Amino acid sequence: MLLNKKKTSKANQKRNLIAYSHHDSIIAENFRGIRTNIGFLKGKEKKSIFLITSPKTGEGKSTVAANLAVSMAQQKEKVLLIDANLRDPMQQFIFRTPNSEGLTEVLLGKTGFSDAVYQTEIGRLDILPSGALPNNPTELIGSDLMGEFLLDRLQEYDVILLDSPGVLEVSDAKILAGKCDGVILVVGEGKTEVNKVIESKRDLEFVKANIMGVIVNELK
Repeated sequence: MLLNKKKTSKANQKRNLIAYSHHDSIIAENFRGIRTNIGFLKGKEKKSIFLITSPKTGEGKSTVAANLAVSMAQQKEKVLLIDANLRDPMQQFIFRTPNSEGLTEVLLGKTGFSDAVYQTEIGRLDILPSGALPNNPTELIGSDLMGEFLLDRLQEYDVILLDSPGVLEVSDAKILAGKCDGVILVVGEGKTEVNKVIESKRDLEFVKANIMGVIVNELK
């Protein structure tokens, strides 16, 4: 059970999350389709950890991660969205949450998970922001503590989604991929170069990541 619950504003969520604010829209339906496809790919695995990443910054992976988390929560799954981008985090802006405490502080033992997590009013969706930007992000997310933390959270949640830096920018995404059951690659329509997609796929396959699929994000 989570103690000292912190709740995000429903009004703010409506302004940021199309899967929530425009439930009958084509975009929301697309996310439901992605959610369904992930369900088929999971098979009998009821609890899973997925990494949401992209070749580079600016391709909409954080927005995709947020809306996918909303869509899964609307299916009555208990979902934890973790902002594991300890370099340029975005989830605190999307969900309008404070970012004074988060993943960094939990991993460093400065605060407990229950004090850092935020409960939304969207189904059973919880958000763990990044927290302070550490001096050693790669070492922190690659530590045994990170792996143990994810396994502990999997006892509480049906699905954990990790929002990470781009694959081609730093090694963080590749490190996190090894701690996840699957990876979803987000590419920007008309923006992401084909060779960058191929390079990202090769890098992820090199670390034996389970690439579940690619989401083509229509950037506006």
